[in-house]
Amino acid sequence: MSRAHEGQRPFFPIGNPFRMIFPKETHLSPHLLKLLNSFEQTLADRLKKLMPKDKNDVISFSWMTFAMKCLCEIHTDIKVLITELQLPVSEWDQKWMDVYLDNSVRLLDICIAFNSELSRLGQGQLLLQCVRHALDVSSSLPSSVQLAKSHTSLDEWMQQISAKNTKIENCSSILHALAGSLHSPKIKDSAKGKVLMRAMYGVRVVSIFVCSAFATAFSGSSKTVMSLQVSDKLLWAKAFDDVQSDVNGEIRRLSQGNMTILKELEAVDSSVKKLYPLTQNGSYPTKDGSLKTSVLDLGNQMERFSQGLDFLSKEVESFFQIVLTGRDALLSNLRSHGSISDPKQD
Repeated sequence: MSRAHEGQRPFFPIGNPFRMIFPKETHLSPHLLKLLNSFEQTLADRLKKLMPKDKNDVISFSWMTFAMKCLCEIHTDIKVLITELQLPVSEWDQKWMDVYLDNSVRLLDICIAFNSELSRLGQGQLLLQCVRHALDVSSSLPSSVQLAKSHTSLDEWMQQISAKNTKIENCSSILHALAGSLHSPKIKDSAKGKVLMRAMYGVRVVSIFVCSAFATAFSGSSKTVMSLQVSDKLLWAKAFDDVQSDVNGEIRRLSQGNMTILKELEAVDSSVKKLYPLTQNGSYPTKDGSLKTSVLDLGNQMERFSQGLDFLSKEVESFFQIVLTGRDALLSNLRSHGSISDPKQD
């Protein structure tokens, strides 16, 4: 069993997922064993690439974008495995399908929460664009009216950024519900079923880890950080243990007393705080270049932020579509067999 991280309380869902996934006697054919090992080794390789090369990469748009892209690839890998297993949906156990459908709708809810926060951050950028336009110092110093308007916009931006997003706040309970469902339903005497459930377990663990890191980055609170403990029998256990330890450790360090731990947002916030006093009522810009320097600095930070925001938004949308299409494909297959209807749509 992988080690418990110092200062972290390992999360164990109700029941024993290890016993469910690794029954005492598991006999797999060479073909199935090859498929399982290949999937788990690929998962381990993807996790190794998630290891931050520099602590400054956590939590940044670049790392988050790569993490979401990695999560998309992992969810695609499980679809490929299902096809290779040649295990038609009609042969899935009802409990497997219930878990899959329940987890997928929770992941969709998390994606919606992330998208709402990314949209909110994008709206905040519009306020700062107004500031840049009003304080365009390329030709002449701004008027007192322009300074006043800029001061108001900066004030609105700070209020908006410090406000809580209830959808992000709700992610914590959703993530705990996902973690609580990690103990798989009892697997019947099906070798293919055991391979499928073990692979799905890996996908679910990594999904929780990545989404937990995202929720923390957006909320600025380490309360959403989850430390999952997995069995050493998994080929990807060490890679997961290492990346989780590094990322969660840095998140906890960054979240101490900070409003935001998202690197690019923190950089923009720092620029705003430098510019804010220069636009206060009654002030007038001096000719020492401080205003121009502050405006240019804000513009540079905004460009980096906007670019990172755009890339991350696209990856989150891609993940949403992967989960949604997988869910829809399963439901379509079930309906064609007259099996079940989606309980979430009843």
